[in-house]
Order: sequence, then structure tokens, then C-alpha cells
Amino acid sequence: MATKEEFFEHIESGYATKGDFIVMGAAMLDGEAITDAHVKVPLKTLNRHGLIAGATGTGKTKTLQVLAENLSDKGIPVLLMDLKGDLSGIAQPSPGHPKIDERHAKIGLPFEAKAFPVEILSLSEQDGVKLRATVSEFGPVLLSRILDLTETQEGIVAVVFKYCDDNKLPLLDLKDFKKVLQYATGTGKAEFTKHYGRISTSSTGSILRKIIELEQQGADLFFGEKSFDVDDLTRVDENGKGYINILRLTDIQDRPKLFSTFMLSLLAEIYSTFPEQGDSDRPELILFIDEAHLIFNEASKALLDQIESIVKLIRSKGIGLYFVTQNPADVPNAVLSQLGLKVQHALRAFTARDRKAIKLTAENYPISEYYDTKEVLTSLGIGEALVSALDEKGRPTPLAATLLRAPMSRMDVLTDSELKSIIKRSDLVKKYGEVIDRESAYEILNEKIEKAEVEAEKEKAKPKTTSRRRSTSTRQNPVIKVLTSATFIRGVLGVLKKVMR
Repeated sequence: MATKEEFFEHIESGYATKGDFIVMGAAMLDGEAITDAHVKVPLKTLNRHGLIAGATGTGKTKTLQVLAENLSDKGIPVLLMDLKGDLSGIAQPSPGHPKIDERHAKIGLPFEAKAFPVEILSLSEQDGVKLRATVSEFGPVLLSRILDLTETQEGIVAVVFKYCDDNKLPLLDLKDFKKVLQYATGTGKAEFTKHYGRISTSSTGSILRKIIELEQQGADLFFGEKSFDVDDLTRVDENGKGYINILRLTDIQDRPKLFSTFMLSLLAEIYSTFPEQGDSDRPELILFIDEAHLIFNEASKALLDQIESIVKLIRSKGIGLYFVTQNPADVPNAVLSQLGLKVQHALRAFTARDRKAIKLTAENYPISEYYDTKEVLTSLGIGEALVSALDEKGRPTPLAATLLRAPMSRMDVLTDSELKSIIKRSDLVKKYGEVIDRESAYEILNEKIEKAEVEAEKEKAKPKTTSRRRSTSTRQNPVIKVLTSATFIRGVLGVLKKVMR
């Protein structure tokens, strides 16, 4: 049986780091925290993504809060997806509690209550910084993935974007896109057929129905101007703390299509605009995606492929993605294999399916001579978790059952007045608060259609007498026809020649 001294040395050497790091807590042996056996995550490896998992009520949200606070303290901005509405308290310091002091004494880490700079964001009609993007910014490929279109329908979307580019028609919101689709098989059918080929009415009808489905989840609020600049997520306050951007999603839990649409567009925008970081000592931005199953459960295969591709590539931009969910099985294997930091809270074994899930989860962690991983997974208390990270050379650290540190900020929501105060002071709320509806494809095509209809009405209104007279004058009498024929004239000329001789 291992001694505490041996275990301490095992953790100390396994989590040694030369660069800056975040302390998660103290490693535990036989259910007891070993003071000063600190479990550390190097800043250098935080862009390798991560997972926070565990059953309801085991402390996942508090772990997310701890990571976000410590990142902010190190000057690293954070974006949090707040689906349950319980993260806004980060803006206020913790009131403290004897149990927190007791926990930190066991860990061997002084506790300090702090508030952190917070920005409140919104995808819906809730107050906060409005997040929007234009249809043009999505592009034909991403929009087709979101709508889960067939190959033929993807081709039509590509043609629509090409037509709008060629004719300088801005595609800003969904009504613009719908208008062009309707125009392609209506008034503009001949124009489209001539320059881009025939477009099927049944295919455009299918695309329109999928757009309407997206609108019903609130996407019409997301598409439009003013577009959100992702650089605004990377701000640092006057004290050098990174902003914690909290996206309030409490009113869109039942609209996963909108959530996944936003997430994919955000990741694509970050990937396309952020510079390559190479082997950096710290990340540029960390994103925490709470209730991650909402993205994956509703995603088509094409959309999953897109997400998996971005997860693999985006870390080179200095971006870390952290998925928060109840069960690691909620995350596809292709994504799970890309996650460097794993924080696994307790799992409950109520059914045979639960036991199978626990067995699979245990197999995803490094083998440890100090733990029976399957047993530990079901016996962890609140605020305790199995932790496995990557060291500075990218190697897995020793598995550590960890007594996690407490959040430095308030573990509760802000009051309405506190929330309003933050929103009122925000420069970004003012920057993105105005809804801009400039002339775009919808208005330009409506004008074009109206002109075509007016011309058609003018043609109909022209008097028909002129054409009747013309037709009457051209219907010649048979006698006149004979007299004016070439044969008759030649005959007359021949007779005249003979007479003159």
C-alpha cells in the first residue's frame, strides 16, 4: 500500500511545470486531501480543449466558475454559455464561509474573495450585448450545413450567393435570402435560367421550409446587422484581468438549432479571423460550452463533421474549447479524443446502462496504481473530481482524485439591479444596441419586381387599334396580290418591249 509521502511525490513530479499554471485543488488519497499536493494545469496546454462532466449536483458549474476566474486573473478572456442562468455571480466577490476556509486549509491554498470583469451577451430579446451575424458572413457552405441540405439544395444556395455577389445584392438577414430564392423561381426565373441554369421550384420550396423552421427558433433575431466583432471577446480591463463574457441562454434551452447555429458561426468566424499562434505560452480565448449535448444531439452528420473539423484546427489560433455535460458519452468520440483536460465529477449507477457508461468513462482515463477508477467515479463527493491534464510537453499527467478549490466570486446569480447596472455601464451594449436595416437584397428585388410589374401593366394598357390597322393593311386583296407580283410585272414589261419594236 502506497504511503502519503510516495503519493505526494507522485503528484508533485507529475504536475511539475516551468511556466505559469492554474491550481485546480489538492490530490486525494483514500478519500483524504493531501495538503500541498497541488493539481496544476499549465497555461501552455489550455488551448488543447477540455471536458467537465458529472451527474447533476456534483459541482460542474462551480468547476467551470473556478476555471473562468483563474483564467481571467491571468489576463485570459473567457466566453461562458450560461444556459441555467447561474453564472452571473462572477461579477461579485464571494461572501465567504467557514466551510470554504476549511476546504482551502486542506488544499494548502489561501482563499481570496474577488469580483471579475463581466460582459453580459444575448442572442435573444434579453438585455445585454446583441450578438448578430449576416447571412453573407455565414457563406453558402456553413448555411447549408446548418439547414442540413441535400447536395442539390447546397448547389442552389451556392448559386443564390453567386447571383447576389454578381448583382451587388447584400444578404443581411433571412428575409433577404428568402426573397432571392422566391425571385429565382418567380419573376427572375428567365434571368436565373439564362445565367446560372434552371432552378427547381420543389428544391427552393424545401430550402424555404427549413429557413422557416430556423426562424421559429428565433434565428431572425440573430441574422442581421450590426455584426458582432469577435475581437470584442478578447478584451482585458484596466487591471489586466480578462473579461468574462457571459452569454445568457436561459430562454433558448428548447431551441437547440439556434444555439448550434450561433456556436458554429462563432467558431468559424474566430478561426477565419484570429492569427496563427504556433506554440504559444498562453491561450488567446477560452470558450466554455455548457449543456454541450444540445449541440451534438440535434446536429446532422454534416454539421458534426464541421464541428469536429473546427475543434481539431482552432487550437492553432490559441483558442480552447471546454465542453460541460453530464456524461462524456454526450460528446462524439472524434471530439472527445481531442480534449486534453478532463475534469470528471461523480457519476451515478442507477441502471445497467449507467454502469456501462461508468465503465466506458473509466477507460478514457490513464491507469493509476493509486485508484480503482470505476469505484472512485461513483464515490466522489460534491466539489471533488478526477482530473487528468496535459503537461507542458503534451503528455497526460497522473490521474488525481482532486478536492477542488472554491470559486472566489459569488456562487449565486446577480440581482436584477446588479445585472442592470453592469449592462448600463457596458460600452459594447451601446456599440451593438442599434438594429440596422439598410437597403439589401429584399428591398432591391422588391423594387425590381415592382418595376417589372409596372412595365407589364403599361404594355397591357396600350391601345390595340394600331396593331389591328397594321394587320388589316397587310391583308391584301387577291387581285392586288396578282397585280403586284413579280411574275405579272415581268410579263407586262415583256409585252411593252414587243410593242415598242
